[in-house]
Amino acid sequence: MSIVFGVDFGTTNSALSVYRNGKVDIVDVDALSPSGSLMRSVLYFDEDHQIFTGQEAINQYVSDGAAGRFMQSIKNFLPNRSFEGTEVFGRKYGIDDLVAIILKKIKARGEAHVGTAVDSVVLGRPVLFSEDAEKDALAQVRLEKAARKAGFKEIFFQFEPVAAALSYEESLPAGAEKVVFIGDFGGGTSDFTVIRVKGGAFARADRRSDVLSLGGVYTAGDKFDSQIMWEKIARYFGRGVKYKGMGKDELFDIPHSIIYTLCQWHRIPLLRARKIREQIRLIKNAATDRKAIENLEHLIGDNYGFFLFQCIEKAKCELSQHDLATVSFTERDLTIREDVSREEFETINRENVRKIAACIDEVVAKSGVTHEGIDTVFLTGGTSRIPFIRSLFEERFGAAKLEQRNAFTSVVHGLGASVPLFV
Repeated sequence: MSIVFGVDFGTTNSALSVYRNGKVDIVDVDALSPSGSLMRSVLYFDEDHQIFTGQEAINQYVSDGAAGRFMQSIKNFLPNRSFEGTEVFGRKYGIDDLVAIILKKIKARGEAHVGTAVDSVVLGRPVLFSEDAEKDALAQVRLEKAARKAGFKEIFFQFEPVAAALSYEESLPAGAEKVVFIGDFGGGTSDFTVIRVKGGAFARADRRSDVLSLGGVYTAGDKFDSQIMWEKIARYFGRGVKYKGMGKDELFDIPHSIIYTLCQWHRIPLLRARKIREQIRLIKNAATDRKAIENLEHLIGDNYGFFLFQCIEKAKCELSQHDLATVSFTERDLTIREDVSREEFETINRENVRKIAACIDEVVAKSGVTHEGIDTVFLTGGTSRIPFIRSLFEERFGAAKLEQRNAFTSVVHGLGASVPLFV
């Protein structure tokens, strides 16, 4: 059988596996990354039209003093009809062009690893790119178009939680059979499946009959970060500030759309639009807190939203181990030190957790299997480590059924393991 790649193009990180000679290997895709098997799904364009990806993009962005254009969470724009692309230093890039740059880099690194050209790929996709069916279909079309632009000719898609299940299946002894609930938590979506798995070698077979149910919700790691930003940090950038209308004494709130966009790290670059920046400038001149609006201008102009959200994400991760964490950030003359307790984090994210819990219950109900009939719960993705996310599963299935390993590479390994189902 020819060599086939498995590519997990993620909201936050991307990864690569190689299927050849009946075996799956995970390939290091970013030598500069703290974890070589993961590459940050980011792009950086400098003023000389050079394009950088992964950790190199982050390093170059810092080295250039944020003079270029930095992009992150590009996957989240795939289902967005209104975002067809963007212009960078006079050159236009479609959304598929942006994704293709990352996929092409991953493809090149994989080909260097195997020593030959590879034109077949199994791409992971969430159960839901969007809860709108038309937008969901648009996202897959765009992802396929990007893969073709990256040089792939044969393109197959596998649901990410199913891929995680196939990865888990490889750990089972021959003949062992289980009904498994898979929870795959990414940056943009949380995806779930109930699936029958069996240890041992399988002949090529259609596994669709083993998938008892699928479901997903557009609530995941990024939403938890956004909630911290909204509740704890956004006031430094204008949330709650009022301003006088032109020629009026009446006070108005900062437009909700500006603050809402500010609190989603992948959407912050949209605030760079000339019309919005002019609107912010006018608000600043009539604001009750001019300094906060200046902070907002600096965040947009200096493009440091990514680094602010890195600090927020760091605090969120620390709360999985500690009862208190601090969002600590300094830029220009702005210093932020905001404590966040685990209890507070859970309180402000109550609605996000409710949506995830409802989706878990729906997927179990659709499977026709009772909670007691689920043998194992296999969780993957960084968000699955958050204590009150784990508690959702412990309450429903019991702590003894929970398994968690290879949190960041289970999906990409399973994409490689999916190859015999397609080829």
